[in-house]
Amino acid sequence: MNRRPEGVKKAIILLSLLAVTASLYHCRPDRFYADDEDALLQFSMDTVYFDTIFTTIGTTTKSFKVHNPHARFIKIDDIRLAGGSQSVFRVNVDGQPGTTFENYEIAPKDSMYIFVEATLDPNGMPDILRIQDSITFSVNGKLQDVDLVAWGQDVHLLRDSVLDYSTTWTADKPYLIIDGILVDTLQELVIEEGVQIYMHRDAGIFVLGSLKVNGTVENPVTVQGDRLEREYQDDPGYPGQWYGIYFAPGSHSNVIDHARILNGTFGLWADSVVRYDQPVLTISNTEINRMSYDGILGRGTTIKAHNTVVGDCGNSCVELLYEGSYSFNHCTFANYWRSGFSNRTAPALMIANYFAYKDDNGEVIIQPRDIEEATFTNCIIHGSQSNEIVVSRAEGGLLNYTFDHVLARLDREEYDYTLDPNFVRILTNDNTPLFDSLRVSYEPDSLSPAIDAGKLEYAIEHPFDKKGDSRLADDAPDLGAFERREE
Repeated sequence: MNRRPEGVKKAIILLSLLAVTASLYHCRPDRFYADDEDALLQFSMDTVYFDTIFTTIGTTTKSFKVHNPHARFIKIDDIRLAGGSQSVFRVNVDGQPGTTFENYEIAPKDSMYIFVEATLDPNGMPDILRIQDSITFSVNGKLQDVDLVAWGQDVHLLRDSVLDYSTTWTADKPYLIIDGILVDTLQELVIEEGVQIYMHRDAGIFVLGSLKVNGTVENPVTVQGDRLEREYQDDPGYPGQWYGIYFAPGSHSNVIDHARILNGTFGLWADSVVRYDQPVLTISNTEINRMSYDGILGRGTTIKAHNTVVGDCGNSCVELLYEGSYSFNHCTFANYWRSGFSNRTAPALMIANYFAYKDDNGEVIIQPRDIEEATFTNCIIHGSQSNEIVVSRAEGGLLNYTFDHVLARLDREEYDYTLDPNFVRILTNDNTPLFDSLRVSYEPDSLSPAIDAGKLEYAIEHPFDKKGDSRLADDAPDLGAFERREE
């Protein structure tokens, strides 16, 4: 029996494959195109909108779909960014960036995606500007387009900056902080009314010197993340967009008045300096809302606050640890953190007079510290958990706390506050605050038990509420940061 050499067999197989391939190629049906003048494209949107974008900082990427609704292929002669290379917009078609794209085909009933971004150059204008461009499509002798619309805002840009000089920020245009800023030792940053501060991802304000925030009822100072798309701003918004405002050991004489601090990880964090001659941090007429961890964290420091609202937080609205002195009058802590973000286990208010750590053997060591004062008067402390106040005491450490005229959510089975003389006058459990605008401003509803439940003595200390309305104009002051005013 004759055998073909191995090389001859391989050659025969290769030739056979080539013959099959050629046969398939010649049998492929011709492409038919939808080429009459009424054969046009369809788009998933007619306008791509970008919310306010800041100079030098690019937007998120948005996309739209270009669809061929016909039973035949459709040919796009060219796709153009109308503004060309001078446009603030950037376009990517089928994975290719550019401003002009030629000879694209879309199969029957198929689609392609186009991606768009934008970056605005500094323009020196204080006003928000409307910027418009379009992407055009030349198909079967006709032009179709999709509009691109953005609103641009010039900003003061600070990137990883050390303020080694005292300075004042005014509301001429917003401030955008990248990475963070540090107010150096012995220096003071004053922020005047109406200033808008936008924090880029993970950015923080770190204070070694002093910070003064001088907002007003009409023009508060706002500190929030720089993602301005609606889904990042509207209730419930997105917490954890930036780090927080941190007062380092040695910082002093910090004042926050009429501020809105939103969507960060921490709101205000004051650390490890106890000063009994004056507060390290004074907070008034301020809203701190939607923090992924704490709204206010005090660790061995001195804080005084009034007319302050601390809303939904992933941990506690207020956490006071180690040692120090703390006073809160006419404040509202309302933690209805949504489980869609994470499962909250901490109470709205946590107080502990010790420092805990693990030694080299993994054993937990408790170091008692002294909390000279933790006073809560004419306050609301409430939330979605059964117990929203936890006081944790270590033996050997001082812990002086008082809750007087407070509407709180407490679990008597967990802790019978009625046997604790430090809980002086408490409205609890079934007495929900009945907020008029939950997760927005936490003002009391007309049927709220907080109305007229406050003590006059405490209201006299701060006779006007967060909105500037008098607490002394009716029968008795309301609990919390807001006085209900009937029109």
